[in-house]
Amino acid sequence: MSTTYVVVTVLGAVMAGFSAASIFFNAEWTVKPLADYGVPRSWWPWLGAAKAAGAAGLLVGLLVPVVGVLAGAGLVLYFLGAVVTVLRARWFSHVPFPLLYAAPAAASLVLGF
Repeated sequence: MSTTYVVVTVLGAVMAGFSAASIFFNAEWTVKPLADYGVPRSWWPWLGAAKAAGAAGLLVGLLVPVVGVLAGAGLVLYFLGAVVTVLRARWFSHVPFPLLYAAPAAASLVLGF
């Protein structure tokens, strides 16, 4: 296990955890775009829980690699789904944001092999 892998994985976990917390605490910079994209409010707690689980899974994956792989893959799929949601809402200028969050999860997957 390299230092780069650990740093990227922890960074990905912190970013996903921050994103989850911003939904749980109804941070305006997160929930306003969700509403603008047409994401039903009833989905928000589930979306936050998915990101929190992914963040925890990345950290657990430092000790149990298969958990980290599953968490990383789940986060990448989650944020790719977010890209699709942003594209469907035609907010093209917002596409980089979910990609920014997906990047460390994807890098963690690549570095883990």
